[in-house]
Amino acid sequence: MTTLPSGPVLLYDGECGLCNRVVRLLLRLDRGERLRFARLQSEAGQAYLRTQGLPAADFDSLVFVPDWDRREPRGYLLRTDGVIAALRVCGGLGKGLAAVLAVFPTAWRDAGYRLVARWRYRIFGEWRPRPLARPEWQARFIE
Repeated sequence: MTTLPSGPVLLYDGECGLCNRVVRLLLRLDRGERLRFARLQSEAGQAYLRTQGLPAADFDSLVFVPDWDRREPRGYLLRTDGVIAALRVCGGLGKGLAAVLAVFPTAWRDAGYRLVARWRYRIFGEWRPRPLARPEWQARFIE
């Protein structure tokens, strides 16, 4: 895993079965290979959380960083705003899904997100690492 100098990065719970499935879906949708990923538990993820004053032990929220190279204070999006931003970066079908999600008010979306976050381990379980569908995707992860 290599650190990439710039571009959007999605920080996600690397131990969550649902979160890892969403990352794999985003990998498939992002044909332009613009989006990068880092586990919230990783060294890079933890360093980012600390520098932004975000909780380093709370893995219930994903964090979308628009430009990893220019990590501005409060320059991130959380929960469904982060999901929508990540889908927009993917383009194509992802952009369409983002448009559908964006119709709903943030408060409603985030309420649903929190509900799913509370139950995700019970429903989807803990992630058991397995090979990526395409080995070249590995280069899109920041450790």
